[in-house]
Parts: sequence; structure tokens; C-alpha cells
Amino acid sequence: MATFILMTKLSADCLCTPKKRAKEGKEWLKKVKKACPDVKWIAHYSILGPYDFMDIYEAKDVVSAHKVSLISRTYGAVSAESWEALPYDKYLKVLKETEKK
Repeated sequence: MATFILMTKLSADCLCTPKKRAKEGKEWLKKVKKACPDVKWIAHYSILGPYDFMDIYEAKDVVSAHKVSLISRTYGAVSAESWEALPYDKYLKVLKETEKK
């Protein structure tokens, strides 16, 4: 399974009340779990900066990652970027494999 990071920026309407945001967040997660049952959630953070949320998850393929991003857009995200991430120990292994000999 590959690791992905989803960076989401919500519309102002989605951030207006805590009750509404919590309800929409639960609906979003339910829809993602139904459409992408293979996705394993690692972390979900509210963050400062240009994005509102960061999710870290594992998915079997890039198609599942696309589904997560697309569903996010239907639940009020004005921006949803998915990045594939490589764990540092695997990065070091790849680096070693490309080392000049």
C-alpha cells in the first residue's frame, strides 16, 4: 500500500459552525469509507497555514487516492491536493540504490 497526504482547503461556508462542520466531516468520512474500503486512515489534523486539514492515509493505488480527493471536493473543499509520500527508511533505500559506485 502506498502512503498519501491529502491537503484540504474548505470553503468559508463549511467553516461557519462547529455543529455543521462536524456533521459534514462525518458524512465525508462515511462516503470515503464506502467508496474506498481499502483506504487505511493514519491521521487527521486541523492545521494552520494555507490549508485547513491534512489527512494521512494508505491506499492500494492512485485511483483510490483520486476518489478520496474527488469526494473531498463534493463536500465543500475548494482545494484538495493529494501527495504520495515515501517513508524515510524507504527513501534511504532508494537513495542507496541510486548511489554512484
